[in-house]
Amino acid sequence: MAKGGESTTVTPSEAADRRSFKGLSVRVASAAVYAVLFIGCILAGTIPCALFIALLSGLCAHEFFQMVRRDGKMPNEIIGDIAAVLFPLAALGDSVLLTALIFLFMLSLGLWYVYTPRARIADVAATLMGAVYTGFMLSSIVLLRDALPGWAGAVLTIGVCASLWVSDSFAYLVGKAIGRHKMAPRISPKKTWEGFVGGIVGSIIVWLILFATGLFTFDAFFAVVCGAAVAVLGVIGDLIESRIKRAVGVKDSGHLIPGHGGMLDRCDSLIFGCITAQLLLHIGGVL
Repeated sequence: MAKGGESTTVTPSEAADRRSFKGLSVRVASAAVYAVLFIGCILAGTIPCALFIALLSGLCAHEFFQMVRRDGKMPNEIIGDIAAVLFPLAALGDSVLLTALIFLFMLSLGLWYVYTPRARIADVAATLMGAVYTGFMLSSIVLLRDALPGWAGAVLTIGVCASLWVSDSFAYLVGKAIGRHKMAPRISPKKTWEGFVGGIVGSIIVWLILFATGLFTFDAFFAVVCGAAVAVLGVIGDLIESRIKRAVGVKDSGHLIPGHGGMLDRCDSLIFGCITAQLLLHIGGVL
């Protein structure tokens, strides 16, 4: 009882609101720490950026392998995790290093398959996908950071990643506010076409800010094209990871980040979005 005989009983609705607020607070705090670390390593230079992305890649690969084991696959996690970590580090050097790493990775998998009778081709495929899907794809962030010297490279890399983060946020907010038409109800029930459009708008805004800095040799039209393409591929990356989770029966790829799930849950849109940006910027002659 409260003072004056008033009841302190909390209604189910109030309890739900408190849990929702607490969950949102944890989610925002975790995202802030993640973003500060991410941006800090990019600002610190190409090598700190590569080391940070290598760490992310290793964590993402580990979560991927844990998930596919639930599907009955038996990947070689040692080879896969090592390759995932080395891909971003190999991106620091000449492109021949990436080629050599892919060769050594395939050779190692081939020899493991030959000398391990219990290994199935599905296990080899799962190992290959795990490392390429995480480490190789995320190495595009290192390539972006290394493509332009000094401040420009840092701003571009942060801008590309920020366009995907903002796209995710806009998609969530717009979808929650006016989302009515489900995008892929069997794979990701909360995604809506309204949120999808909102996410594209958010990404384009960030790319127009990059254009407005005057640091890069692209025009407003190119910025809009890149913003839209990166957002679309980011959503595709999200759907691919959601499909994997649905197939193995898990809600999150892991429990590393409070309020967000696993590292792969945080990087799913970056995996396809950042490499899209890197390719478009090369095609456009910016890098």
